[in-house]
Amino acid sequence: MSDIPFEADFERRVVDKLSSVQHLLDSPSYRIAYHDADFIKGDSSRSIRLQLEVSKPDVFMRHLGIRSTVIVFGSARILSRERAESCLREVLSRSSGDSDGVELRDELSRARSAVELSEYYELAKEFAAIVSESNLAREREEVAEGELIHDYVICTGGGPGIMEAANRGASEVDALSVGLNIQLPFEQKPNPYITPELCFQFHYFAVRKLHFMLRAKALVTFPGGFGTFDELFEALTLRQTERMQPIPIIIFGEEFWRQVINFDHLVKTGVIDRSDLELFHFTNSPQEAWEIIKAFHRVN
Repeated sequence: MSDIPFEADFERRVVDKLSSVQHLLDSPSYRIAYHDADFIKGDSSRSIRLQLEVSKPDVFMRHLGIRSTVIVFGSARILSRERAESCLREVLSRSSGDSDGVELRDELSRARSAVELSEYYELAKEFAAIVSESNLAREREEVAEGELIHDYVICTGGGPGIMEAANRGASEVDALSVGLNIQLPFEQKPNPYITPELCFQFHYFAVRKLHFMLRAKALVTFPGGFGTFDELFEALTLRQTERMQPIPIIIFGEEFWRQVINFDHLVKTGVIDRSDLELFHFTNSPQEAWEIIKAFHRVN
């Protein structure tokens, strides 16, 4: 009997086996779990993703010696004075007065408001510079054994507007600053003034908020929209319920905030206590804001 059919059958079975092994190697189940992007991004791995978002910034901040922060919140839409005035000039160049259409009049109104609000960009930048310069001076005195610990580091949401202003103020005095950026349906790139090693991106708002509050020695809020309201009132709630460390909460722009929130009415109707109003301070002075923080924590 010829052995050729046997050899052919053997080769066929070897090919089949090899094909079967390759099929196993290509199976999604065979991927190393932490290399499997589909698995990591799936619903069943949400707790793992949350844990990673908690851990990664913590590792980087510990490595750079970030022990405490000063949080700065505010609108992403507030422009620097220079940019706001430039936008207003551009709109005015297209305006012809009473004959302007509704859209151009609205655009002109917004441009003028942007110039007014730009005051807060400049105040946020000045505040961050004051805090950062003070920290740098103290760090130079406290350096020991080559290990440098950073306290009262400016920390923002990492985007444009007030966030940019605060990171910029720190950057202009050569100080570190943190940016906690987040993925949004609309584009929000990190501003260029964040310390590169301290620029983080989050998917989960809850974890981002955790990192805002975790090391906070103070929270400073400027005018803003829904996001700023959310961040401010979460902090006030955590302080009211004593679920976070005691910190001063400082609000820039008393006129703005009293127009959008009737704090006295909240007291009058009994939904908050009058003592809850002591959880925050109004100011328009960057230096006064820093003095409030220093007095609260008894910092020289």
